[in-house]
Amino acid sequence: MDSELRNKYPHHTWTSVSEGDSGAVVYHLTGEQPELYVKIAPNAPENSAFDLPGEADRLEWLARHGVPVPRLVERGADAGAAWIVTEAVRGVSAAEEWPEHQRFAVVEAMAGLARTLHDLPADECPFDHGLSIALAEARHNVANDLVDLEDLQDQYEGWSGEQLIAEVERTRPQQEQRAVCHGDLCPNNVLLDPETCEVTGVIDVGRLGVADPHSDIALAVRELAIDEDPWFGPQYAERFLEHYGVQRVDKDKVAFYQLLDELF
Repeated sequence: MDSELRNKYPHHTWTSVSEGDSGAVVYHLTGEQPELYVKIAPNAPENSAFDLPGEADRLEWLARHGVPVPRLVERGADAGAAWIVTEAVRGVSAAEEWPEHQRFAVVEAMAGLARTLHDLPADECPFDHGLSIALAEARHNVANDLVDLEDLQDQYEGWSGEQLIAEVERTRPQQEQRAVCHGDLCPNNVLLDPETCEVTGVIDVGRLGVADPHSDIALAVRELAIDEDPWFGPQYAERFLEHYGVQRVDKDKVAFYQLLDELF
């Protein structure tokens, strides 16, 4: 499949961006306009984020609802793999080292994006990534040794997959809100205009679906609070919550969804 796609775009320079995650590969195609990204993954990937037919459907749905996403150039599948080709989106990742005077604006743009997604009509969204589905995936990951136990947050260091899933079950919220959620709302999945800090693109939407909005908030504030990065820290996580609307946030749910994410 790799060679067939290369024959379709022979004048681009292909650069591997990532490889791993259940055999999925991503290429950046440059040297011709437009710049493109190619994703290739097995037809039944172990990582649900690499369900490429599903990601293509989500890109089209978001575009119809006015959310800036990469334009889908082509999609396809054969007996062994699926692929999507998208146009590159202008902008700078929110995860880059922004100048200090822009950092709060970057965080506020992320919070505004979260509100925009969560205010989309959930009853019109055909994709479901609610808690019952997420828990089923988490149990599958534990049962099949797919959890990276060497890359847990400090408070879970040394825990087994079984201990993690037991704690998830123990702390499961009694009520679940329903909103359109990105599913992996981390800074590296948000692109911004380098001058205005306005959102120019939302990428890696393979887990987008109706879920509790705290599943997005949890990942955003966790990443923004990491003070090992010189340009982020706890004050940026607090600014995110303030701009999103701290009155809408349940901190126990934030902690729960951060724990749940350890299993993905």
